[in-house]
Amino acid sequence: MSTAAEQGAALAQRLILKAIVEACLVLEEGVSTAREIDLGMMAGAGFPSGPLAGADAWGIDTVVAELERMAEEVDPEFEPPAILRRLVGQGRLGVKSGQGFYPYPRPDEGYGDKKVQLETRGNIAIAWLASPPANSLSPDVIGQLEDVWRAVENDPAVRVLVIASANQQLFCAGADIKAFTKMEQAADVKALISKTHRLLQSFEASDTVTIAAVNAPAYGGGNELLMACDLRVAAQSAVFGQPEIDLGIIPGFGGTQRLPRLVGYAKALEMNLTGQPIGAETAYEHGLVNQVVPDHELFDAAMLWARKLAGQAPLAVAATKRAMIAAGGGLDAGIAAEEREFTSVFMTEDAKEGIGAFLGKRSARWQSR
Repeated sequence: MSTAAEQGAALAQRLILKAIVEACLVLEEGVSTAREIDLGMMAGAGFPSGPLAGADAWGIDTVVAELERMAEEVDPEFEPPAILRRLVGQGRLGVKSGQGFYPYPRPDEGYGDKKVQLETRGNIAIAWLASPPANSLSPDVIGQLEDVWRAVENDPAVRVLVIASANQQLFCAGADIKAFTKMEQAADVKALISKTHRLLQSFEASDTVTIAAVNAPAYGGGNELLMACDLRVAAQSAVFGQPEIDLGIIPGFGGTQRLPRLVGYAKALEMNLTGQPIGAETAYEHGLVNQVVPDHELFDAAMLWARKLAGQAPLAVAATKRAMIAAGGGLDAGIAAEEREFTSVFMTEDAKEGIGAFLGKRSARWQSR
């Protein structure tokens, strides 16, 4: 005969499994996003973690096995939802595999305890923002992001850097305002601003392609960080804003410059003067992001972009970025840069290989020369 403790544990497991099933069905029906479901269950039902995050922690394959057992022994309503079977088929088993409903960092050696964690997967690197609770851009975080960027730039094998958040509820809440208030001298403030500008401008000038995977709210400095990336992929739950005006200040990491270049002067002025955030779909409509995907597909979508871009001709990628940066100096300067870059890249071995591969109907083999 089972004890009261064993009966209680069995009942708790049954309720958790049922919550996971219902959460998956709500997600499949498009009623709410993964993040909204988990936040709702935590805030409204007092769950210590959301059911989808809980499934990740438990192991999606383990959850499916338990549901199959419950469906056979207890009630067919425990039949595993299609999304769970699909995740298992994709190898997305949760925390233990680094990806389930949410992505999980698997940092390189020496980065496990950092606020910005570096993970290298072949020719793709991932910079995980891992500074709870808000991933705020403190001087320390900016310094660690700079260190990660330097490591990426010094690794000739890395072609693409993805910037993602290890926090399921936030991409980045912005600059660390408390750290700024401790700076009593204007020179100290200017030094930090200038340091951050140099870092973000180096993203744009680099041969390495940068992709922001925006899972949730990105405010202030967080929005400015993602705008410095070459491409931006957003989850449906993502929110974008420049709320500095509400603090009596203005954007300091490029928000007055990059935002109008992406969304247009009028929309940028509206966002900077009102502080009103916009959702992912609106961000896509105005050109702030390149793609919007369901929450649980964000990291896969970003990695798909990364693999595509990592396979492009390296010299052509670098030349394209340089030519497009020059467009900021006006049409004449931009056309002159394009002529210069086209002529230069056309004479490379990679160009000969690319044209030959196209004519020969085969895949090109880039040599970066």
